[in-house]
Amino acid sequence: METASPRPSSTDKRGRPSGQAQPADDTNKSIAKIIRILECFSTTHRSLSVAEISERSGYPRSTAHRLCASLREGGLLDQGRQRDRYRLGLKLFQLGNIALSNMDLHREARPYIEQLGRLTGQLVHLAVFDGHQAIVIHRSDPTASPTPLTFIETAPIHCTSVGKAILAFQPPETVDKLIGDGLTRYTDTTITDEDALKADLAAIHARGYSLDEGEHQPGLRCIGAPVHDHDGRVFAAISISGPAWKMPAAETDNLAQIVKHTANQISAAL
Repeated sequence: METASPRPSSTDKRGRPSGQAQPADDTNKSIAKIIRILECFSTTHRSLSVAEISERSGYPRSTAHRLCASLREGGLLDQGRQRDRYRLGLKLFQLGNIALSNMDLHREARPYIEQLGRLTGQLVHLAVFDGHQAIVIHRSDPTASPTPLTFIETAPIHCTSVGKAILAFQPPETVDKLIGDGLTRYTDTTITDEDALKADLAAIHARGYSLDEGEHQPGLRCIGAPVHDHDGRVFAAISISGPAWKMPAAETDNLAQIVKHTANQISAAL
């Protein structure tokens, strides 16, 4: 009796049988590429061409174009009317909202953040540490109504009060790595010297709060304090900020005690 000869298996471009699971290394590399493309965008680079994405990511233009097309199909990137520029897609906003609603910190801290704004009359920020920078996940402005439910932006770790309040309580190897990545100068008062920054961080650690004296934005004074998780590790921070003339240096210590108290309340609630 004749037996049917096995059908030749088809292969993909890499010579693997079609339908075969992608190796873990390839999957990890693909995810890393996607993240790298998304990280090209920021509040100052909201719309980018393929050429700009290629330059910022370091990928060849053909690779950047292919990744952008795939991300657009998935809703992670949007394309402008001229179809020559990309921006972050609303799918990311949707996923971000889900992530925020599932965060104990965002849920537990909100009433304390609102209270701090009412007590001080200043803008309040809540930020988490992603290993590289501070990510502001909530902002409360007592002078505005209503307060937006969602607010996300990045804050440089070395020159903002929330960033330094977090960085001062990180292991030395983490601090050294972040300093090694470079200390960008934003204003005339930005600390860009390694020894000077470490001295500032030591002072912050000792007193329990941080100061930003116009280091990120000229004329702005900010006071931050660390938030601890259930294991006592600092993973977030809160801050108040306002024009220096509205937050005189003579009032810094009194305001700092209020910020520290609020941060401790949030840590206890967690």
